[in-house]
Amino acid sequence: MSAARPLTTLRTVAVIAALPLLLTACGYGAESSDDGGKQAEVAADAKKLSADTVKIGYFPNLTHATALVGVQEGLLQKELGGTKIKPSTFNAGPSEIEALNSGSIDIGWIGPSPSINGYTKAQGKNLRIISGSASGGVKLVVNPKKIKSLKDVKGKKIATPQLGNTQDVALLNWISEQGWKVDAESGKGDVSVVRTDNKITPDAYKSGSIDGAWVPEPTASKLVADGAKVLLDESDLWPDKKFVITNIIVSQSFLKEHPDVVEAVLRGSVKTNEWINANPDQAKASANKALESLSGKALPANVLDPAWKSIAFLDDPLAATLDTQAEHSVASGLLDETDLKGIYDLRPLNKVLKAEGKDAVDDAGLGVK
Repeated sequence: MSAARPLTTLRTVAVIAALPLLLTACGYGAESSDDGGKQAEVAADAKKLSADTVKIGYFPNLTHATALVGVQEGLLQKELGGTKIKPSTFNAGPSEIEALNSGSIDIGWIGPSPSINGYTKAQGKNLRIISGSASGGVKLVVNPKKIKSLKDVKGKKIATPQLGNTQDVALLNWISEQGWKVDAESGKGDVSVVRTDNKITPDAYKSGSIDGAWVPEPTASKLVADGAKVLLDESDLWPDKKFVITNIIVSQSFLKEHPDVVEAVLRGSVKTNEWINANPDQAKASANKALESLSGKALPANVLDPAWKSIAFLDDPLAATLDTQAEHSVASGLLDETDLKGIYDLRPLNKVLKAEGKDAVDDAGLGVK
C-alpha cells in the first residue's frame, strides 16, 4: 500500500443511510452529556492559556480511556493551568462531529470512520487528526455451540455496531477475504451482517437472534461473560498487531486560534498514556470509576479485565492503518475514492513528543504541508 494513495469519501447513498450511524466504538454509557467524573480543581493563581476553557468530547468507552483517565485523574487539567476543561460525552461519532462543527466542542477523542467522513463531507475544512490514542480492543465473538471455526461463520448472523462503522467495515472486508459475498448496505449474503447497537447486542445474543458479533470492548468481553467465545482478535489481522481505534481531532479554527491550548491537551494526553502504561491496574480502576460516574454502573471484573488487556494506549495515530481502513471501505462498496491528504497535522504532537524525549510519529503522507 502506498502511503500517498488517494483515499475515500462516502458515496451519497451510503452517507444518507449511514450518517447517524458512523462511529468508532459505540459507547457503553449515557448519551451526550457533561462528564460526571471527578475533575481537577483549577488553582486560583493558575495561569490561563489563550482560551478560558477548552471543550473536549469523548465516548464513555474503554477505548477512550486516555480521555476518561486524563479527566478523572486531573492529568489533562494539570497541563492546562488556568484554562478550564469542559468535557462532554457522546455515544456516536456523527453527534461528536456535529458538536465539533458547531463549536460545542473544540477537541475530541473519536475513531477513524467518523474522522474520515467528517473531513471529507466538509471538504477538508473542519477538522484535523492531531494524535493517536488507542489501538486494538475489537474481537469476533461467537456462540460456540453454533460456530466452532472460522469457516463456520458462513451462513450465520453476525452483529456489528452500525452500518459503515469501523467494525462493520472490518467484518465486510474479512468476509470478502474468505471469498464470500455480502451486499454491504443490506448486510445480506453468505453471512448475514446484522447492524445492532452495542447496548442491545448482549440481549440479542442471549435471545439467539444473532450467532456472534464483531464488536469493540467492552461489548466483546460482556458477550464472553454471557457464554460467547473469542474466535478472532482483529489485532491479529494487522501488521505488528496495531491499528487505530481511537484518535484525537481538533477543529481547524481552534487549532489556528489556540495552538498553546492544543499543545497543552496533547501534552496531557501523552502524559496520561504514559501513566496508564506505567500503572495499568490503577488506570483500569480509574477508567472504570469514570464509566460508573457516567453510566451509573461499573463494569464487573470478568468484563473489565479481559477488555482492558486487549487495548493498547499510544500516541502514534497509526496513520497507515487509517489509509488501509479507508481502502477496505472502498473494497466493501461503501466508499468512493477521494483524497484525504491534509487530514493529519502532527506538528504539535511531535513538538510535545520531542520535549518529552520521545520519538516523532509519522502521518503516512496524509499530513498538512
